[in-house]
Amino acid sequence: MTDVSWRERLQSLTVFSGQLPTFDTDAAPSDPNELLTEWLGFALEKEVSQPHAMSIATVSSEGAPSTRTLLLKDVTPEGLWFASLSSSPKGRDLAHNPRAALLLYWREQGRQIRVVGDAEPGSRELARIDFLKRHPNARAIAAGGQQSEPLPASDDDYLSAVGAARERIDADPDYVPDEWQAYLLRPVEFEFWQADRTRDQLRLRYRLDGDVWVRDLLWP
Repeated sequence: MTDVSWRERLQSLTVFSGQLPTFDTDAAPSDPNELLTEWLGFALEKEVSQPHAMSIATVSSEGAPSTRTLLLKDVTPEGLWFASLSSSPKGRDLAHNPRAALLLYWREQGRQIRVVGDAEPGSRELARIDFLKRHPNARAIAAGGQQSEPLPASDDDYLSAVGAARERIDADPDYVPDEWQAYLLRPVEFEFWQADRTRDQLRLRYRLDGDVWVRDLLWP
């Protein structure tokens, strides 16, 4: 035990260490997709830990917000791609309300990118390609389980369901559950956030107005 409060312990932590990249907001491109790929490429080049880990926030039909972390699967001119079971909580949320928010955070560089937009299902072929690239165990769990539902009281029931799914995949290596879905988030807003030791942070926002991106700086 310690007499130091959690507030004191947390406030004593170092937020960012090492050298942070610069961010010249005046030189930022007019298209936020260009800046997204520029920052993502730099994160990959500098070997940021899990640069494709991305939080997604959705809202249920009851108005309850929920957030979780998944993987960014692709970036195209249309938007950002991820995948999930359409029968999962996030899939049900998106079916009710497609508006979602994504967040990429790279601690080593003091950077985050926030993206807001509407998510829509991609093609069945993209879902198939994504699912078949997953590890066989991950495929079996997705095909045999009920994501985010309570586990059975007996381990035997869980192992039986996953085992049956694994047998089906072994018999048909191209099997893809109907519920596996690739999603495209079409952005309507971006915010690029850069920590800066001299002024705390820089925030550049892009908002889609018709077919034109309007940008402005935000107070830290």
